[in-house]
Formats: sequence, C-alpha cells, structure tokens
Amino acid sequence: MHVPDGFFNVAVSISAGAVAAAGVAVCLRGARRELDDRTAPMAGLVAAFVFAVQMLNFPVAAGTSGHLLGGTLAAILVGPYTAVLCMAVVLLVQGFFFADGGLTALGVNITLMGLVAVAVGWTVFRLIARSARGRGAVVAASFVAALVSVPAAALAFTLLFWIGGTAPIEVGTVAAAMGGVHVLIGVGEGLITAVTVSTVLAVRPDLVYGARGLASPLVLRDADGDTAVPHRSPEAPEPRRLGWFLPAGIVVASLLAGVVSFFASSSPDGLERVAEDKGFIKRAVDHALSGQPLADYGEVGGIPVGLAGLIGVTVTLAVGVTLFLLVRRRTRSGHESSNKVDGVSA
Repeated sequence: MHVPDGFFNVAVSISAGAVAAAGVAVCLRGARRELDDRTAPMAGLVAAFVFAVQMLNFPVAAGTSGHLLGGTLAAILVGPYTAVLCMAVVLLVQGFFFADGGLTALGVNITLMGLVAVAVGWTVFRLIARSARGRGAVVAASFVAALVSVPAAALAFTLLFWIGGTAPIEVGTVAAAMGGVHVLIGVGEGLITAVTVSTVLAVRPDLVYGARGLASPLVLRDADGDTAVPHRSPEAPEPRRLGWFLPAGIVVASLLAGVVSFFASSSPDGLERVAEDKGFIKRAVDHALSGQPLADYGEVGGIPVGLAGLIGVTVTLAVGVTLFLLVRRRTRSGHESSNKVDGVSA
C-alpha cells in the first residue's frame, strides 16, 4: 500500500509529513523505554524482516495482490514506539533505494503504515491479549490485530484522499473498495503475523514484547500459607542475549528476499487496483529516483530481484541496528548522567 507521488496535494503532503515527523520524534523518546542491549539489534532484525516479507506479494483476488504492512508484527515483537521507527526505516530504504513509495508521499506512508497501522494493531492486540493468558491467546490476538490494522490504514488513506487527493472521488465507493480488498489482504497479514509470533514464542518467548507480563508469576508457599520461594514463570524467562537468534533471523530474511521473492505475485496491489478501477491511477507521477539501478527492486537496472532484495535486507538491517543502538546508547548515557547527579546531590 505504498502511496506514490502525485496522489495528494501540497497541503496534505506537508501536513502528513509534519504528523509523521512529530510521531517519529515521540517514538524516538518512547523507544528508549523499550530498547535495551538485547532488543536494539532485535529491532534492526525486525525491520529487515519486514522489508523482506513486504517483497512477497500474495494473490488475494483475480488480478490483485497484497503484501505485509508489518506494523502490528513489529509492535508485538519489539514494542509500539520502536515499531513505528522500524516502519520508518523500512519506508525510507524503500523510497530512496528502490523508488517504492513516493518521496513527497513519504509522510503519508509513514502516517498510514507506521502510525495508524501500529496504533490500531497494538490497541486491538492489547485488548484481546489482556482478556486471556498464555501463548495461544497471544497468537490469536496477533492474528486479529494484524487483520484489523490493514483495512484501518486503507480507510485512513481514503479519508486523506477525500480531504486532499488530486482527483475527485466518491468517498463511500472508494472506502468500500479499499476496505473490501484490504480486509482480504488483512487475512494474509494476520496469518503471517500469527505464524511469525508463534515461531518466536516457541524458540525465544523472551523476545516477544507483547507477551511480557501476560502470565502471572508462580509463587511457592509453605505449609502455613506463607510465601516461600518466588518462581519465575516459564513465560518470562531470564533475559539473555540474542545469541544464535540474530544470525538465524538474518538467514531467514535473506532467503525470503533473495529466493522466495522470485515467486511473488506480479499483480497490482490493493491500492493500485482500486486506483485503476476508480480512475485516479493517472494522478501518480514518476518517482524522482525511478532511473536508478535498484528502482522497482532491480528491474530498471537489470538486477535480479533476489540480489536487489539481499541488498535491501543488508541496508535495512545496517540502518536499523545503527539507529536503535544509538537510541539505546543515548538512553544509557542519560541514566548514567542522572545517577551521577543523584550521587552528587546525595
């Protein structure tokens, strides 16, 4: 659902850019509470994984395809604030390296696929996950939350286009078309999200941010009913380094982008199909970087899509890990400065 240049007028493009910038700024501060030495590289891996899976368009109807948005998945794995940053990194890499998503529409894309999708997905996930305990509830909640987040972002696009699109539309008709096709895409999003969350829960449940605190700790009591030895729940094991999980995740993302991408559907995605059917696809203009070799994932430069995907995974991983480690380092520096001040005051 990458919005191209030309769909929105200047006012909406600038306004959405301001909203996106403010949202990213807030999330940079919020991510300091979510990131530690373990989750910072994990967040970079999540960004690279989202980039890879977004290359895998899957058919949803005759002549229409969809792909993962990834906001809900990222929020469940690394937290909602960090998830918005993950999506911003992915969209920046796609826009500047692969001419995917307009540069003037970057604010719109971050707002829709980052802020809206993450906010809606995380809210739905928490509402469902809090009503039940256990891994099954987390997986079920991840499926529903991811499914709902996609049509929510699609309807937000429709509202923005009604306000400041470059072509007149019948908002009800376009909303029905966008909502309908993106519900189908949302089913795919939910399945991918649920499978991914379930897999990580099975091998490293401590790396699923959304599963923290969902299980009540087990407390052992003696014969008199007094607390004896608190026992850590198996749902919340002792934090440990990523270890083998990081290289394994990189291998999976590389295989998806480098191999599976050859089998992705070539049909237009949901937004492009609706734009064609409703007559506003002609408002799209060529990307400013459409002539570079990696544009359209290597098609412009004659680069195999798999190689372009591997480059994208590498760049996204490098940018993401660097960003999140910097945020983490700044957080740690702030804590150390605070402790020094407290020590002097004492």
